[in-house]
Parts: sequence; structure tokens; C-alpha cells
Amino acid sequence: MKYFVLLAGDGDVGAWEQLTPEEQEATFAKFGAFDAACEQKPGVETLAGEALQDGSTATTLRTSGGELTITDGPFAEATEQIGGFYVIEAPDLDTMTDLCRVLPAYDIEIRPVVDMG
Repeated sequence: MKYFVLLAGDGDVGAWEQLTPEEQEATFAKFGAFDAACEQKPGVETLAGEALQDGSTATTLRTSGGELTITDGPFAEATEQIGGFYVIEAPDLDTMTDLCRVLPAYDIEIRPVVDMG
């Protein structure tokens, strides 16, 4: 099963720009540890993963009454920002939950991907 892992909100990590260089390095190390843990876990494959720019760089498309509106900025006004994502093939949700414990202490959402095939 494919899972979408959303890294949202700073959680216990704190805002990136407020971290010291040492804290930023330690955070990067946890991402490396996550990648290594995924590689070592049978049946797990990282299909995609990227860090995202700040929400202020987003472009949002909304359709209402058949009319498309394009605006700058994130979809919703929120204090939490989407920082990055992974798409991972894993045997089950328990495996994904265990692996995500290796990531920095962000607020993390895991969702199964719908198989459209």
C-alpha cells in the first residue's frame, strides 16, 4: 500500500529560521536516519519525498459555481505550514507509524493513497 506522509506544523522542532545551525544539522540528520530506516525495512520503498518552500510561495486554485479563481498564498490561513512530504510504499500503517517516529518531531499526517488502477 502507498502512504502519503505530510510534514505539517513545527511540532516540537520549532520554526526552521529560529533553529541554531546545530539544531538544523540535527534535524537534517533525522531525515537521513528516516531514509536509512526505510531502506532497511523489508517491503518499504520511498517513492518520493521533498521539502517545500514556505506557504507564502503557494498558488491556490479554487472553483466555485463553475468559476476558477487563482490566488497567491496557501489554501487556508493557518499557523501550521506544510513543510514537506513523502510517498512511501509500505506493508501496513503500523510499519509507517513506526518509521515516522524516526523523523523530527513535526506534526505528521499519514494517509493511504487511493489505488486508481
